[in-house]
Amino acid sequence: MEHVKQYIDQHHDRFLQELFGLIRIPSISSVAGYKDDMIRAAEYWRKSLREAGCDKSELFQTDGNPIVYGEKIIDLSLPTVLVYGHYDVMPVDPVELWESQPFKPEVRKGRIYARGADDDKGQSFMHAKAFELMVRTNTLPCNVKFMIEGEEEVGSMNIGPFCRKYKDLLKSDIILVSDTSMIALNTPSITVGLRGLAYMQVELTGPNIDLHSGIFGGAVANPINALAKMIASLTDDNGSITIPGFYDDVIEISREERDEMAKAPFNEASYMKNIEVDELFGEAGYSTKERTGIRPSLDVNGIWGGYTSEGSKTVLPSKAFAKISMRLVPNQDYRKIDELFEKYLMAIAPKTMKVKVTLLHGGQAYVSPIDTIAYQAASKAVEATLGKKPIPVRSGGSIPIIPDFEEVLGVKTILMGFGLESDACHSPNENYPLDNFFKGIETIPYFYQYFTEMYLKK
Repeated sequence: MEHVKQYIDQHHDRFLQELFGLIRIPSISSVAGYKDDMIRAAEYWRKSLREAGCDKSELFQTDGNPIVYGEKIIDLSLPTVLVYGHYDVMPVDPVELWESQPFKPEVRKGRIYARGADDDKGQSFMHAKAFELMVRTNTLPCNVKFMIEGEEEVGSMNIGPFCRKYKDLLKSDIILVSDTSMIALNTPSITVGLRGLAYMQVELTGPNIDLHSGIFGGAVANPINALAKMIASLTDDNGSITIPGFYDDVIEISREERDEMAKAPFNEASYMKNIEVDELFGEAGYSTKERTGIRPSLDVNGIWGGYTSEGSKTVLPSKAFAKISMRLVPNQDYRKIDELFEKYLMAIAPKTMKVKVTLLHGGQAYVSPIDTIAYQAASKAVEATLGKKPIPVRSGGSIPIIPDFEEVLGVKTILMGFGLESDACHSPNENYPLDNFFKGIETIPYFYQYFTEMYLKK
């Protein structure tokens, strides 16, 4: 399909500038002060889909941020691909660690540096441009629908109800998502598994107000001290999670499957060098890739309390807080884990403290089979542009809404991502290689072609 490369070459600079326009909108969904920017980002997507060739492109209001919907139906007898993505991004803190301004995209050494460059503005925008390419070259082989939300980074609270309400509108034969990574362009892979997520906030309260640490220190228990001890007890020296019942529903992966997973290339020395650590740590008895792919984990994402501003203020704090996430594997239910977590914290909290646990958001794990025509089409598409058959891999990340799509809409999802582990998603200096962005645009039309051909033959 030589026309694909030709169109990309002709519109290379425009594609980048249009992506940069989206990136410049600080659509941080977790901070209420960015509400207007969320609406601006949604409207940018609505306009982009219309200009790319959608016959219908509109915003659907929710109890949170708008959902963008677009479609082009060319023939009801042909299959329909539903593209999912999200326009919200993570906060940029700590902003002082950024080498350039987070919402002013900058290209350095072949990479786009900005918040959302990869996750998920860069990756989802590939689909808009690939769709435009197919429409304007009259090569779109099937029907296309887009569903772009603005709450993925805070748990996708409103897209589930949206899917249930508009199930007929969203009817499709496959959901196509680019919000994951691959090993490398010269070692392509397709994600076939995502871990689930249980994400909670813990609030520990001791005295009813902050106290003078000289007058009360030694006589009143300190919530920060207590919370630190409680958190420390959630894992043991072997990297195992100590919450009673936590592993009850974990399905042990066979030795044969673990051996297959181990065939995927992985350089541990390079992995450590990239993140500048001298030694790795995790659950005993498992490799690094197994720890992030087939085993659950627990991490403290933030902890605070007392006085943390410049200078000193000698207080014994009234409260201490922590945000804690647990990545889950298939068969673990995040709602059950929430109950076990809260029960355990209540049990280990000292009597001097009051404990409050709030589930902020959660989602189930997801495994995509590799024997479907959709996976085969994705595999052929990646091989067509990158020259190698992709390796199926399981990701340590989570996209909480993906399992709900299958439950509510009744269709499978293909996770055809083009990000890299080195893209620093959720971190300062998030980036996305230009090569990956344009290879994604080049690959997506092949998926449409192969999927339509296989669908019509079945």
